[in-house]
Amino acid sequence: MRHIGLRIGIVVIAVALGIYSIIPTFRLYTEENLSEAAKISLAKRAIHLGLDLRGGMHLVLEVDTVDIQEKPQDLRDRAFEIIRNRVDEFGVYEPVIEKQSGGRILIQLPGVDRERAVELIKKVAHLEFRLAADDRMGELIDKVDQHLQGEDSLAFEQPFSSYLLSVERDAGFDYRDEDSVTAMIARAQEIIPADVEFVFGPREEHTGREVKRIYLLKKEAELTGEAIRDARHGPNQSSNLQYVGTWEIDLHFKREAARRFATITGRNINRRLAIVLDGVVQSAPVITERIPQGRASITGQFTAEQARDLAIVLRAGALPAPLRIVEERTVGPSLGRDSIESGIKAVLIAGALVVGFMLVYYSLSGFVADFALLLNLFFLIAVLSAFRGSLTMPGIAGIALTIGMAVDANVLIFERIREELKVGKTTRTAIDQGFARAWITIFDSNITTIIIGVILFIFGSGSIRGFALTLTIGLLSNLFTAVFVGKVIFNYFTYKFEVHKLRI
Repeated sequence: MRHIGLRIGIVVIAVALGIYSIIPTFRLYTEENLSEAAKISLAKRAIHLGLDLRGGMHLVLEVDTVDIQEKPQDLRDRAFEIIRNRVDEFGVYEPVIEKQSGGRILIQLPGVDRERAVELIKKVAHLEFRLAADDRMGELIDKVDQHLQGEDSLAFEQPFSSYLLSVERDAGFDYRDEDSVTAMIARAQEIIPADVEFVFGPREEHTGREVKRIYLLKKEAELTGEAIRDARHGPNQSSNLQYVGTWEIDLHFKREAARRFATITGRNINRRLAIVLDGVVQSAPVITERIPQGRASITGQFTAEQARDLAIVLRAGALPAPLRIVEERTVGPSLGRDSIESGIKAVLIAGALVVGFMLVYYSLSGFVADFALLLNLFFLIAVLSAFRGSLTMPGIAGIALTIGMAVDANVLIFERIREELKVGKTTRTAIDQGFARAWITIFDSNITTIIIGVILFIFGSGSIRGFALTLTIGLLSNLFTAVFVGKVIFNYFTYKFEVHKLRI
């Protein structure tokens, strides 16, 4: 009892943090009259429903290599980059895009209907070379702020410029704020000059956080992807010590495009020329001199992998092989709702049976086990919310399984306490030694299952990962609720009410 106050405080703090984590999920899926800005804000901190619960599209694409000399794997990689950019552009939450053997690509898009998904895949990739308007960037940001603070002062919680941060020499923003930044730009569209627009870069890591750069580009493209004949990566050949050990991308233009490129670079020395694929800025190098030979190099702090990926993106401007849909499944929203209702019903039935068994078999002590079980489910949902996890139908199955395995820990503890009472020990001593001696068995049984769950999550895919995620989180939470919280409850009531005979 010396530290009972501290232990109760830990439990209270854990519950408070859990409530704080669950509130966004609860509001997002229960409140009907939410504003668009509120939905965007809540979606960043809530659980996302998987394809089988929310509805959406499942596709398996295959690269058609008939009459194509290039390797199927390279063709698949190029198609993969295009599709990933398209999915990012559409803002699909928790998409699954995976490379598979045989030149195939698996795509799962929750919340996207068939027509939209097929259009997303079949759209032609568009590569552009566009000049940056860096000299107008600061002034335009100020104008956007002034506009939003005027007519739309109530629409957004903070000004546009407050979302922006410095990413090397560019402006950028935390990728989690993309929806808010996009909405503010759309609201201020009337004051943005007609010849320029804001364009984002891909997601990247900068100073320990994931960000996207934002550029101000001229709308009219100087060249399109049809101008590129080839793009290859290789070690940087520059004598500049800044680029020692880095890689570069060599571009080869077609003959007519090479003459145009020479004119463009000659007229815009010291300006940046952005390379834009499907509306995403892949690179924005500075033009240092006129380039007359139809060949150019993009240099920077590129690793071999980064340079290879960028070369693939550039070559992907004109995909040399079509994509065929070899597998297609559509999950409608109504089927998703039915799955949710069935899953919740299964969890409730399983929980009711377990709760009833514990009350009948262990009498009043069963209340402690049942409370720990409910607290375990609460923490499981809270952790999923805190880390923006995805809930799938197999994940609900993992929750149902967690219910049974969580009560197993209480059974081990109660049976051990019974044994201690049978040999004549006092109630308090039996409780202390029961928890202490059952702990190692509980730890071993849970850890072995957790290890399997982690392996399934790392090497599994799709539904397997959803099952492994909820099972692993539930078992980790169980070590806290069944052992720590359970003992706090037993100690508090036996000392508070001087219980000398335990009904167990």
